[in-house]
Order: sequence, then structure tokens, then C-alpha cells
Amino acid sequence: MSIDALAGLDREELRRLLAETIDADTADVQDDTDFVETLGVDSLMALEVVVVLERKYGVKFAETEMRSVRTLGSAYDLVRAKLAERS
Repeated sequence: MSIDALAGLDREELRRLLAETIDADTADVQDDTDFVETLGVDSLMALEVVVVLERKYGVKFAETEMRSVRTLGSAYDLVRAKLAERS
């Protein structure tokens, strides 16, 4: 079983969570869609995204990592790496 399955990390669930958090349509949240440049997410909303991810998956991000969460793909990869560190 993969780390993703063990940790409950599902890309589509993450897509829905991110879309809901940034008030966007799930179809607009693609792997490489930049939340800031394409979807108009401001710094406060970006911080909210990080807080939601930390709560949902029980992980903590360093400040430098927080700035890298700008796409579904980057959020998925970062959460996956954090979950892998725990196991």
C-alpha cells in the first residue's frame, strides 16, 4: 500500500479542499494552476490554505515551505513529503 493510501491523501479530495478554501470551482484547480497568478489568491487566503492543510493532515510547514504551496501539485507533493517523514 502506498504512503498516500496509508495517510489518507487523495488528490481529488485535496483538489476539493483547496477549491473550497480559495472559493474556486474544482475544475479551475488543476495540478499546475497557480493560485496567486491565475486564481487571484492573496497572501491572507494563501495562509488560510496552509492552515487548512496543516489541520486536515496533521502536519506543520516551515515558513519557506508555505510559500511553495501555489498549485495543487505543489500542495500534494509537500503534504505527501510531510506524511512520509512521519512514517
